[in-house]
Amino acid sequence: MAKVLVPLADGCEELEAVTIIDLLRRAGIEVTTAGLKPGIVSASRGVQLVPDVTLDVALQDDYDMVVLPGGMPGAAHLKDDPRIIRLLQEMAAAGRYTAAICAAPMVLAEAGVLDGRQATSYPGFLDGLPGVRVRAEAVVQDGSVLTSRGPGTAMDFALALVEVLAGAGKRQQVEAGLVRP
Repeated sequence: MAKVLVPLADGCEELEAVTIIDLLRRAGIEVTTAGLKPGIVSASRGVQLVPDVTLDVALQDDYDMVVLPGGMPGAAHLKDDPRIIRLLQEMAAAGRYTAAICAAPMVLAEAGVLDGRQATSYPGFLDGLPGVRVRAEAVVQDGSVLTSRGPGTAMDFALALVEVLAGAGKRQQVEAGLVRP
């Protein structure tokens, strides 16, 4: 079974975080949520999220994928955390998946993960970055890197993550249960 780490920072976009966690777990994927610091995470709209563990505890394990929810200032907190940058660099060097949505692709860029790659983000967060080919699609996959645009694309993004980690059949099974149009 695939293992995924979802770091949670104060000010993260709750719709993105919860959608990612929920759909991955529906697919039977092991998801660990990790707060940058101990305690409850206060998301961008005031929703309180309770991480499974702290990031320091989570970093004692290995993961097949790291997924960064967006939102501000949550994505900025992720970008400013050297543990997150180091983890993303290690994941990329090992050929493992890194993924980010909304403002969080800027964290991938900060870690050098987007160099020479195609990516998308919330409008403006990747503009002008050298070496990044910005796309406008809802979800962009370039090798082991997946990015998405924002809260409105969170379900498409999470389903793409399911497909990458568990296959098209599992994606179809999860999506059927959602009763999407």
